[in-house]
Amino acid sequence: MNKSQLKVLEAKKIIPGLSQLLSKRPDMFSPDVWPGYFSKAKGAKVWDLDGNEYLDMSISGIGANILGYAVDEVDNEVIGNIRNGVSSSLNCPEDVALADKLVELHSWADQVRYTRCGGEAMTVAVRIARAATGKDKVAFCGYHGWHDWYLSANVTSNNNLNDHLIPGLSPKGVPKALAGTALPFPFNDIDALEKLVSENGSELAAIVMEPMRNFAPSAEYWQKVEEISKRLDIPLIIDEISMGFRINCGGAHLELGINPDIAVFSKAMANGYAMAAIIGKSKWMDAAQVSFISSTMWTERVGPTAALATINYYQKNQVHQHLAMIGRQIKQGWQELADKHGLKIHISGIDALCHFGLDYENFLTLKSYFIEKMLEQGILATNMFYCMYAHKDEHVQQYLAAIDIAFSALAKAIVNPSDMAHVRPSTSGFKRLN
Repeated sequence: MNKSQLKVLEAKKIIPGLSQLLSKRPDMFSPDVWPGYFSKAKGAKVWDLDGNEYLDMSISGIGANILGYAVDEVDNEVIGNIRNGVSSSLNCPEDVALADKLVELHSWADQVRYTRCGGEAMTVAVRIARAATGKDKVAFCGYHGWHDWYLSANVTSNNNLNDHLIPGLSPKGVPKALAGTALPFPFNDIDALEKLVSENGSELAAIVMEPMRNFAPSAEYWQKVEEISKRLDIPLIIDEISMGFRINCGGAHLELGINPDIAVFSKAMANGYAMAAIIGKSKWMDAAQVSFISSTMWTERVGPTAALATINYYQKNQVHQHLAMIGRQIKQGWQELADKHGLKIHISGIDALCHFGLDYENFLTLKSYFIEKMLEQGILATNMFYCMYAHKDEHVQQYLAAIDIAFSALAKAIVNPSDMAHVRPSTSGFKRLN
């Protein structure tokens, strides 16, 4: 048993759920095979605890490392400020500089608040909306994290969040008194939102949505959503945690013609460093001063320093253009190689953040087997691809050559399932580890 596998066994005993992030649990990939821990990461490469080197064509820090790993232009800024002190009894000026930059990128916004991760930033945004409106209920669509305000949607039924990215999320530990305060509605269905509003409109504090996930609805849809929020005089909150900085420098809402009142960023904004921002119109953001929203670690210097350096690097290199180019090559390669090997595949997502599914009942076993075959060729891969600026044409060629071999093995295993007799299927959604 190698060092990575031993570390997984050790972690299972002392860390409930093994990982702090569901999406990084080894069982979400290929149990017993996926190297759960890294010793080093640089560019598009990752080294595990045994010194094995991998080209990372998988989740790229679950979308946080949009530039690549250990980017000198970002890390050097961080290291310089660490030497000058990460925290003190005074505030860091980078807070103001980053706020200026975010308002420059989003001219509709007036004010900015910070946290250090996406889930808590969304909770702050919802708190601000409730404080500003004096109302409790939130209409939402999409995935917005682990906090009580969101998971309370599943208090009345464990199925309410099933169509919002992660199925089976348990509301255990969420106060039952919050039942009925978070109300889900389906994406791109204005009639469903209107029905929800007709039943709860006078009690709604906000409409919370992702700008898009796998596809973008029409501008007409967003116009109607905006009209509803204005009619109710409540903020439209756009969750840019996953989509931000994927298709432009800033929020995807700018590209899609969405006019929010509040927008929330994290993940890619600081290239893997802990940083999140809530930006918005002063009409709503001023309420942050009448509700107690405060934390010591929201004042440390590393996060805003990394975010400023990341955004400056992004603008200088027009990173989004490169992400789109690489992503298009990947999606085209998936389709061509699936056709070559007779695999039934469906591909979705934007170019910079895409994924595929195989239309077979045993998909989770096929996925695990695919990951195993890619690891054998020195590549971290799953059915998702989060593009980084560090991904170059030669990486795409290496990856697609490995896909060719892996897809060939899958095609044979579909005919001869015994080829996968040793494989434990990947986990889908939320599930206890043991």
